[in-house]
Amino acid sequence: QVQLVESGGGSVQAGGSLRLSCAASGDMSSIRIMAWFRQAPGKEREGVACIYRYGGTTTYNIDSVRGRFTISQDNAKNTAYLQMNSLKPEDTAIYYCAAGWYCDWSGGMNYWGKGTPVTISS
Repeated sequence: QVQLVESGGGSVQAGGSLRLSCAASGDMSSIRIMAWFRQAPGKEREGVACIYRYGGTTTYNIDSVRGRFTISQDNAKNTAYLQMNSLKPEDTAIYYCAAGWYCDWSGGMNYWGKGTPVTISS
């Protein structure tokens, strides 16, 4: 089992920045991927970014976040980050950390955090 705890969400104005953190604990050998998903009000959950724990390869699922969001990790701390810059109102969502063996944009990840809310005002 792996436990995931997100932090760093909040409310900022458009154009601002936030850095989300996801602290993982438990059986880290059972996961290769840490990822961020988000769910905006009234919309389905969507994948944002994945990072491979070994090697650090990253992949992004949403065209509108490329160049603005950066996923990274500190394996010594078992923590993944999502740096979000130039935030837009449409980035408003609950952001979830997830982990698993594959980067599954459909949401088939093995472990999930409880989410952290991000609200961007115009």
